[in-house]
Amino acid sequence: MRAAQAKRGLSADVVDRALSADEARRSAITAYEQKRAEQKAMGKQVAQAQGDDKQALLARVKDVATAVKELEAAQTAAEQEWDEALRSIPNVAADEAPAGGEDNFATLEHVGTPREFDFEPRDHIELGRILGAIDLERGAKVSGSRFYFLTGIGARLELALVSMAMDQAREAGFTQVIAPSLVKPRAMEGTGFLGQAADDVYRIEGEDMYLVGTSEVAMAAYHSDEILDGASLPLRYAAFSPCFRKEAGSHGKDTKGIIRVHWFDKVEMFVYTTLEESYAEHDRLLAWEKEFLDKLGLAYRVIDVAAGDLGLSAIRKFDCEVWIPTQGKFRELTSTSNCTDFQTRRLDTRQRVDGDIKPVATLNGTLTAITRTIVAILETHQNADGSVTVPEALRPYLGGLEVMEPIG
Repeated sequence: MRAAQAKRGLSADVVDRALSADEARRSAITAYEQKRAEQKAMGKQVAQAQGDDKQALLARVKDVATAVKELEAAQTAAEQEWDEALRSIPNVAADEAPAGGEDNFATLEHVGTPREFDFEPRDHIELGRILGAIDLERGAKVSGSRFYFLTGIGARLELALVSMAMDQAREAGFTQVIAPSLVKPRAMEGTGFLGQAADDVYRIEGEDMYLVGTSEVAMAAYHSDEILDGASLPLRYAAFSPCFRKEAGSHGKDTKGIIRVHWFDKVEMFVYTTLEESYAEHDRLLAWEKEFLDKLGLAYRVIDVAAGDLGLSAIRKFDCEVWIPTQGKFRELTSTSNCTDFQTRRLDTRQRVDGDIKPVATLNGTLTAITRTIVAILETHQNADGSVTVPEALRPYLGGLEVMEPIG
């Protein structure tokens, strides 16, 4: 555990805290059980005693009962401290995950070639304006910075992308889900989003509810407190939901356009499977993400995210970063993570196999995050006159439309 913390660039103090809390918990349990046994033994003695002896025993029983209550409270507090200490420790990063922080990723492959233009390409903000697809001014007027309206072809484009993603997932055997965006604290905490990611989470004031930043949260809690039939695994879900993020720590980054926003819609793949099969399933999720990007004709690279950038719950994460022409760089569009049994232990999801109760692994993978996908399509497939060629695979979802034309 200490080595895993070092790989993430984190202090090992949490490990020492957990060990100390475990020792205190064990001592508290022993002290309580000893005093409770004494209380029970004295109860039998009282039943057999008479006269002054009985009165003396009753006085002692009262003192012991008080001590039992105090020790029980101490045990509860010690167990809570132990539980909190354990929950503060991230999942153990896979040996294959690179060590270090955000910039220490390993590039696994490049797919496609970034487009070269024989004209000055427009950014998605300008394209969105002339196509009548994105209204940033009114988004800011109505909701503030990092909000937007998708209008006309922009709205149609979102619905088309969602339908295309859901169809691909359904054909691959996923159960389609429309997931809630409001969840209880246990769902957020159980998935690891109230740890280091807490600053980026919206909490509903006056209610014990949170807005999710991904439908992963709702889907991880979907089977909480359940024992699944091992023969039913893997369980694969494709969930659509709005996603909300404060974008804390992003001050000054991507303040224009719809690359980094407070709300966007997303189709998320979520899988329950065995620990042993989770590694192969992780590769399958990446393959499904790549399949979707390939259909859209986008150039991208696949990276192996460094341990320090994994988040609390994942042991390994692959990102697909798409080429954004006017920025001249790759930007994250999808990611897929193997969380092994980190989330299911917290949310008490297990499986029964031949009468035995065994752990379950969870994995997640973005099939399409709408706003960034729209950015990539507009910028990659634009033409000199401001029109945008619709990727062939997307055309059936837009009524056969081949080119998005400027309005007016």
